[in-house]
Amino acid sequence: MKKRKLILVILMIVIEANLLTACRFFIDPNEQEEVAKPVIYLYPKEEMDVSVSLDYIGKFTCLYPEFSQDNTWKVRAYPDGSLKDASGETYNYLFWEGESDIEYDFSKGYCIKGKDTKDFLEKELKKLGLNRKEANEFIVYWLSKMKDNKYNVISFQKEAYTDNAKLKTTPETDSQIRVFMAWYDSDTFVEIKKPKEENCPQRKGFTLVEWGGCKVR
Repeated sequence: MKKRKLILVILMIVIEANLLTACRFFIDPNEQEEVAKPVIYLYPKEEMDVSVSLDYIGKFTCLYPEFSQDNTWKVRAYPDGSLKDASGETYNYLFWEGESDIEYDFSKGYCIKGKDTKDFLEKELKKLGLNRKEANEFIVYWLSKMKDNKYNVISFQKEAYTDNAKLKTTPETDSQIRVFMAWYDSDTFVEIKKPKEENCPQRKGFTLVEWGGCKVR
């Protein structure tokens, strides 16, 4: 009798352990995508006060600095890209993250071997208009998540992102460069149509630059 009880206890422990493991690795298919580290740089031609409003179709999960009011940052911006808030704290950029159910467009893009991702990003980000400092910060953030994958399927988003994360500045910018990378890893090569080559965007006058990304589940 004691032996049977012992066997039952062991079975219950094994079953419970398996259930806990299953729960830990279960992913809700309706889970929202996380928009990771969009950062916003401001480059005015002269020192000025700037308001940056972000109309995002989703939920903010992190902000730095916090909004001054109503989804709006208010900062003093300098030509070298540095920013100061009302308390005098200095920032290199405005940072935010969020969650949404945005459907990203993978009708065009690239399938890149993980080991080739660094070289691909260095070349592509330059074409998309990021300067060396901005591209370096982009790659430092994303490369560790991508380099060891067999393949990375990458699509730089346009309206699918910008229509769901609208930026407005006061005073208005003269030019904006917004780079957003949606991607996922794959164990096999994925056939995907490459996008049409476009001219590198030019920085004119007061310029806003943003980069960010999302790993699609």
